[in-house]
Parts: sequence; structure tokens; C-alpha cells
Amino acid sequence: MSTAEAAPAAGPFDELIARAAARPERVLLESEGMALLELLGFATPKREVVPNADAIARWTASPFPGERVVLKALSPQILHKTDAHAVAVLPNRVAALHEAAAEMETRLAGRGLEGFLVCEFVPHENGPGREFLLGLRHTRDFGPVVTLAAGGVHAEFLAHALRPEQATALFSPELDREDVLDAAIDRLAVARLAIESQRGHRPLVYRSELTGAVRRLLAFARTPQAEALEEFEVNPLVVSEGRLVALDALAKLAPWREDPPAPRPIARIRTLLEPRTIAVMGVSERMNPGRIILRNVLREGFDPADVTIVKPGTNSIDGCACVPSLADVPAPVDLLVLSIPAPQAAEAIAQAADEHLAESIVLIPGGLEEKAGNETLVTSMREAIARSRRTEWGGPVVNGGNCLGVRSLPGRFDTLFIPEHKLPRSARAADPIALVTGSGAFAVSKASKLAGLQPLYTITIGNQTDLTIADYLEYLAGEPRVKIVAVYLEGFRPLDGARFVRQVEALTRAGRSVIVYLAGRTAAGAAAAASHTAAVAGDHAVATQLARAAGAVVADTLEDFEDLVRLFARLQGRKAGAGRIGALTNAGFESVAIADNLGAFTLAKFTTATQASLAATLERAKLGDIVAVHNPMDVTPILGDEGYESALRAMLSDPGVDAAVLGCVPLTAALDTLNAGEGHGDDLDREDGVVMRLRQLWTESMKPWVAVVDAGPLYDPMSAALEAGGIPVFRAADRALRLFGVWARAAGPPER
Repeated sequence: MSTAEAAPAAGPFDELIARAAARPERVLLESEGMALLELLGFATPKREVVPNADAIARWTASPFPGERVVLKALSPQILHKTDAHAVAVLPNRVAALHEAAAEMETRLAGRGLEGFLVCEFVPHENGPGREFLLGLRHTRDFGPVVTLAAGGVHAEFLAHALRPEQATALFSPELDREDVLDAAIDRLAVARLAIESQRGHRPLVYRSELTGAVRRLLAFARTPQAEALEEFEVNPLVVSEGRLVALDALAKLAPWREDPPAPRPIARIRTLLEPRTIAVMGVSERMNPGRIILRNVLREGFDPADVTIVKPGTNSIDGCACVPSLADVPAPVDLLVLSIPAPQAAEAIAQAADEHLAESIVLIPGGLEEKAGNETLVTSMREAIARSRRTEWGGPVVNGGNCLGVRSLPGRFDTLFIPEHKLPRSARAADPIALVTGSGAFAVSKASKLAGLQPLYTITIGNQTDLTIADYLEYLAGEPRVKIVAVYLEGFRPLDGARFVRQVEALTRAGRSVIVYLAGRTAAGAAAAASHTAAVAGDHAVATQLARAAGAVVADTLEDFEDLVRLFARLQGRKAGAGRIGALTNAGFESVAIADNLGAFTLAKFTTATQASLAATLERAKLGDIVAVHNPMDVTPILGDEGYESALRAMLSDPGVDAAVLGCVPLTAALDTLNAGEGHGDDLDREDGVVMRLRQLWTESMKPWVAVVDAGPLYDPMSAALEAGGIPVFRAADRALRLFGVWARAAGPPER
């Protein structure tokens, strides 16, 4: 076997690429792929290239040791040799090699045969943990991505049978960190089979062999040379005598790629989110989306004197001055809102960019990039933006199109054209949240369902015609008021996924939280996303793994997304500690459910003082002979309002308790769990009732805890009252523990 430790030298690499580029198929022969692997430092079999079967016949003896040898046909038209019967393991005799090569020459005639590769046979066992697939491919969204998975005949079965992160490990040069690499290797089932001791047997290979192979491809991925390749795959990469040896290589050249657009002036996003002046096009004297936008802007407190309406034939609307055309706006505005048909909007953007009429633009309408026939308009608009980017000014930033725009509390404006009676505004103080979505409908739907929260920014980015999701994350990383970034995304602009990963990492390493829901997880979903936003949805598995590796919390469902945003907001500033929880409930089944779903948590061991305090609480409720002090603690439906507060307070005061779960099946007569009404004495607002007691306790203890109200709609007011006091509330214990655990893992490494 031969091993080269040097990085790929430009000369030999360029020669290999030139040969592939000369072929119509634009692929490297396997012999060339193996040569590239050697340049990258991989171990490969000894081998020889022969032009035809007759050349083998002239050998006096095989040049390879051992009893067996491998023969492979070399053709740019045959990429998968096993399927074409273009590979054979043979007795290591010249006659056997010649006979097999001659048969292949006849059978594969007309399929571009360029010769044969004769390789030494590398002894190895087949099966999971012994054969790997290692590949590098250039993705549309994320650029180069390295894949490690099961190789050999079991690859497809394992890929479908295991959970995605157990079946495939994905890596980006953007996240080439040891902790990221180790975590992915530890999740990969076939990697664990190889590097961990199985039933007392020694590991098949050291971890350093696997991580070293991945690192070599990641290092190559960062070089300009790697951009020449669309795909580079080693399958199998086998374990042989404790080493990894590459037995096969497939490499395809990349197609010609367009140059990426010029970077957007990120700092200018401030004029979009906190404008001093606004102009609006598309306002009618009767109610229409533009008029709703105007009224929402004014309702948020924006000064009418700083708002200009572009509308001929009218002097003013709602106290705002009107001008007949965009050119008549008295001075360049910070923000131009376009609520006009797409063709007119494209012309307005081009004019604003060419004449420096606006620092930022919100493009509301869709139909520009989604519909055929608009190519000339779109090209003209993009060219105007590109021209402006080359000026000293740098051009406007454009949000949208096909969006609802932005609601900014710091900017005192709202372009979400939803009437106030349909989406009432909360009077509560702003929460440190930025909600950034690819769908306007998603934004208003979640704003309605998360009515107890008040995001600083709600940004709908639509098609990402100009500004992208990564642009916004880069800006928000410098916005200290934002602690939580919640993202719903249906697709990336080309290579913006790589920037997205970088910005997620920057945010999370700075102590912020990024919660993401990635749509388009199936082929049908991706197609629907593309038709909706005109941004082709990317590879969901790649996006999910890389976002998680960067530190994002990736929600599996839309319901999880909502609950996680709510949970992270409520627990902002609290610490998970070592994850030791105290659990309290008045129902036996909840006690079992909590113990069965600990996940990231462990049950705390109460101190002697805590046990005494809990025992005293039980004695006051005459439960001392019925209930024992343990964790989880089932206090039965007999414990009343004061006892509930007292027991939870004791748990939270215990230095060995980091967090708590409070379960309540509220149908008991011992607790105030209903609104005041006829026929009963309950009153949620009673100061000494359980709700008000728990709300007070929430303000007094900074330890994180969640409540569970497991009952039907009659008890929605109780749940809402607890949430109004800032307490995270769930309606089932297992769901509470699962999502509470997600928060705990994201809140930082456990304190030891």
C-alpha cells in the first residue's frame, strides 16, 4: 500500500482535472481518482494501469503479492462498476487476469473502455463498521459538504433503517471543530461499531483513523482546487489491519458556476428595521393592503410628518403628505414600502437604486420571479441593484418579494397588512426575540398563537430577492437587544446556507439562542416550498445536521417550534445547571410519566432540610401518613393551594435541585383552578390561590421550572393565567420533559 502525506500539489492535481475536462462525461477514471486520494494522504492499494487485455498477456508474472488480485474496467461511462459487472476479484495469476480482461473487453465494447486497473487485493471483512462511504460534494446551498456513512452493500438499507443522524454524519468546512467532529462520529452507528469495543473485542480501528480521514477531506474542501469537483466519493473505505484503505474512487467535475452576487451592505439593514423616514407606494383612499400598512405604521407611533405617500391626485391621506411620483419624494427615505403590482414594483426598485431614492426597500408583491414573462423586468431590477452596489453609496437593501414585510418595535412601524381586529397587538413589553420567516402567513399565524409574546422584530423575507436569511442573522448578531432568533425557512439562496451556518455559530457562541424549523423535508415539500417562495429548497438532512452542529435548536414539528420559542423566551436568563430536577404532581400517572421521560435530566436527591420541609407540608395537609417524601413526589389530589406552593418552594430552595417540573391535574376540589363563577368557590385571581402563589414564586426564584396542566378546555384559563405570569405551561408531562430537555441541552454545558 502507498500513502502520501502531502496536500494536493497544484501540478499533479491540475493534470488530473485537465484529463477529466477533456472527456464529454467530465469524470475522473478510477485510476485518476485513486491518484487524487494519494495526493490527499489516503492509503490506497498498489495498482497498475494497462491499456488492454493483450498488455496483461505479456506479463511474465503478476506484480502483486498474495493469492488474489482485483481487476477493474476503466471507462468514464461506467461509474458504478459492480452494477455493470466491470470489477472482478480473481486468482493472482496472469492467465486468469487476461481471460477476465478479454471477456470484459468484448462485453463492454462501445462503452468507452480506456483500459484496466489491476490492484492488489486488500484483505478486509465486509459489513457495518468495516466498510465506509466517505464523500465530498458541492451542494447548492452549503457549498462543499463531507459525508461519512456506511459503505458496501448495506449502505442503502442502513441509511433508511436508522435515524438520519445515526445513518449519516455530515460535515462542513465552516464547522471544522473537534467537538463537532466527535459529536457526529459518536452519533454515527457504523462508526461506533468500528471504534468501540464490542463484547470484549478490541475496536476495529482507532477513532483517530476515522476523524483523520474526515479532516483530510475537510482540509481539501477549503482549497480552491476542490471547487473543480462536483462530487468525490470513496466507497468503500475499508478497515484493514487497523487502518483505513480507500478501495474505490468516483469523481465528477463541477459544472460552470455563476459568480455569487456582490455582498449586501449589511449595516444598512438598520434603516429597514429602524427607519427615520418612510415612503409608501400603493395606498388607496379606500381600504386596501397599502392603506392597512399605512394605518399600521401610524398606529405603532410613527410620526405622520415622516411618512410620504406616492399617489398622484391627492394631497394627503391619514395626515401624511402625498406626492405624484417616486421622483417627487422630497429627500431620499430610509425605507420605501412597495405595495403595488409586481411589474411596477420592479420599475420602482430600479429607479430607487439608480437615483438613490431609498436606503432600504420592502417589496410586498409576489409574481416577479415566480411567473414566466417577467424575466426582462427581473433582469433590469437586478442590474440596477448591482450597479448601485458598485457605487460609493452601495445601493439599497431589498426585503422580499412575496412577503408581508416587517414589524419592528424599535422602529415603531408595521407593514404586516393584517387589520388590528384580526391580529390584536399585545400591550406587554417587548421580548428579546427576532422572528425571521420565509412565509408571511407563517409569521402572522405564529404571532397569533404566541400572543403572549411580543417579538422585537417580526421579519418576513419571502423570496430573498436581495437580502437573505444569512444577512439578517449577521445583522442580528450585532443587535444586543435580541437574545433569541426564531427562524422558519423554506429554502436558501445559492451558498447562503454556508453563511447561515457561520452566523448561527456566531450567535450561539455569543450566548444567544437560535431556534429553526426547516421546511421542505420531503421531495413534495421541497417542490411546494419552491413554488411558494421561488427559492429552491435545499437538502433537508444537510441543513438539519449542519444547523444543529452550529448550535441551533432544530424543531422537528411546527408545534415544537411554537412551544420552543415560548419556552426559550420564558426561561431567558435562567440556567440549566447540572440538570437535576425536582418533580411534584398530584397524579400518580404524571409521576410515572415524569420518571419515564427524564431525557436530559436526572432526579435530584433532596437534602435533609428539604425532606423535612416537604414532610412538614404533608403533615399540615394531613397527608403525612399517606404520602412519603421522594422524587418525583405524588402529593395526591388532597394537597391544597398553600401546600402546592410550599412544596415547590422547598424543592427550588434545595441546592441540589437545578430545575423543577410541576404537574397538576386541575380537576381536584382542593385547588383554585377555575375562573370565578356560579356553583363553585374557585377563583383563579384569588391572591392565596394556587395560580397567584405560583406566579409569585416564579418571580422569586431564578431556577428554571415548567408547569403541566393536564386537562381539557375548561382549564384553558388556568393555563393562560400561569403563562401570563411568565410560567412555561404544557398540557402533557411527557411533552414538557422532552422540550424542557431540549432547552436544558441548549442552555449550555452542565455545571459540575
